Amino acid sequence: MAIKGLKIIGETINASVPKVARLFEERNLNGIVELAKFQEKMGAEYIDVNIGTREPEFMAEMVKIIQEQVSTPLSIDSPDIKVIRAGLEAYNPARAHGKIPLVNSIAETRLEMFDLYTIQPFRAILIASERKEDGGAQPNKTAEEVLETAKRLAERAKRSHPIGNDDLIIDPGIAPVGADSEGITKMVLGALRLIRNDPVLGGVHFCVGLSNFSTMLPAKRADGTPVKLPLENAFLSLAVPLGLDHIIGNVAKDYRLLPAADPAYRALVEAILAGGFESLIRIRKFYQGKTE
Repeated sequence: MAIKGLKIIGETINASVPKVARLFEERNLNGIVELAKFQEKMGAEYIDVNIGTREPEFMAEMVKIIQEQVSTPLSIDSPDIKVIRAGLEAYNPARAHGKIPLVNSIAETRLEMFDLYTIQPFRAILIASERKEDGGAQPNKTAEEVLETAKRLAERAKRSHPIGNDDLIIDPGIAPVGADSEGITKMVLGALRLIRNDPVLGGVHFCVGLSNFSTMLPAKRADGTPVKLPLENAFLSLAVPLGLDHIIGNVAKDYRLLPAADPAYRALVEAILAGGFESLIRIRKFYQGKTE
């Protein structure tokens, strides 16, 4: 790992990836296990398992099959409490050297997931990018709103279960940088700073789904050099010093911190400072190979 202290939650076993969806549909269990083994070999802290809209029994089967072959703890990933329950019931900590699983993810609109802690203790990714309002989810627009949501989620986690801050991983949200005219990246960085300095949330961890940051971008610049990974690394260069210590990402990528003079770093900083439509123009100039 090129970035000290940054842990990867391996993202590969996800039904939104067409080739993985085919493995699920074809019941190619060997293929799923090989994906898990590769991520373990590459040093993933957790292996995420997302089965999409399939039945809870399928999640239980995947958890059992993967744990027969790998000892890396699993991240059980679904917005469906029944799927999470099935995964937790199937999970065996003894097969992960005693390590508890990760639940990805809990938001204010699905607080009942905390009650599954009685089935199997877990660490939790808490979605602080949205809040519950008028019975539904509303996106947070400021760093302060993200902070307040994170505090409410952490309070609920501790109310009836022994879930300490060290087992809470706050996800402040992330937006595709190529479409971020609303300043979401700036908000996320501000939220990291506020949460890290809040005494109530001392000791919590942070996570973002890093691949979402570069979605919708071309693979290469006009000169043939990569676009996506450099911008992801530029984000990491800004966020890791603020406390970001987990990402949902690809273990095969060469994540690293960039110097301030790096073109991708400069482009991202200038885009954040510009704001609005001008930020999109600055990112476009970067992948067109322009320096100004």
